[in-house]
Amino acid sequence: MIDLPVIPSIPNETTEDGRTKKPSWLRVKLPVGKDYKNVRDIVDKHNLHTICQSGNCPNMGECWGAGTATFMILGNVCTRSCTFCAVATGRPPEYDDAEPKRVAEAITKMKVKHAVITSVNRDELKDRGAEIWYQTVKLTKELSPSTTIETLIPDVKGTWSALERMVEGGQEVVSHNMETVESLYRRVRPQAKYARSLEQIRRTKELGMRTKTGIMLGLGEKPEEVLKAIDDLAANGCDILTLGQYLQPTRRHHEVIEFITPEMFQYYKEEGERRGIKYVESGPLVRSSYHAERHVNV
Repeated sequence: MIDLPVIPSIPNETTEDGRTKKPSWLRVKLPVGKDYKNVRDIVDKHNLHTICQSGNCPNMGECWGAGTATFMILGNVCTRSCTFCAVATGRPPEYDDAEPKRVAEAITKMKVKHAVITSVNRDELKDRGAEIWYQTVKLTKELSPSTTIETLIPDVKGTWSALERMVEGGQEVVSHNMETVESLYRRVRPQAKYARSLEQIRRTKELGMRTKTGIMLGLGEKPEEVLKAIDDLAANGCDILTLGQYLQPTRRHHEVIEFITPEMFQYYKEEGERRGIKYVESGPLVRSSYHAERHVNV
């Protein structure tokens, strides 16, 4: 029996178009300012993709305003059809061999101290895009030796040689998102497997890397399932965990079942660290890349 805190639930309200209305703690400022415009200009000039834009991240204004962004390599079309994600799904075009250089140059021009790089799933590629991953990190390190890097890598579908190549470039943190609890995988991540993602984190740790993952809340999971996922992650060598509120990108995507209160997020943070995760970033607006610079030295 799990002793859960007594926290009142917040009933969902709907807008005129039938979508779930956000509570007050999920309201964010629109992106504005000189630094924000500078980042956007660099991204546009170098024909780069960012998960900030493709994923409709609520923190884009804060992060871009601080001169940082999360770059998405290997195109902006994903081979998966996860029901939570705003990134386009379909058959991706051929990848661009020159992309690693463009990303490295952009990161250098932005003069960021910490860069986050992620990608769509490229299941149709034999190496899952591993060589592009390796070259991107390697070139970034060559052009910006003082820049620390987190790579948020996709599920390699058990192609462990691809995983090994992805983490050889010299990054400081390797992240792979679990996204949700085990019982919701079939509905939320139909082409993924809970046990396989756990194994990928474990193997990443065995390769000597600092490991990280993220889970969205509000998809219909139960508190005891969240705690079980935390225990599973601790047992498989996960160092850093991010927990944030799921927000429905469009009416075609998975609905928001519940808005988790800030008090419950704090409870999960305390429980996560008590159960063996070294650092837990937990809050309604937290996303995988949020405050990523803090995770380098965990």
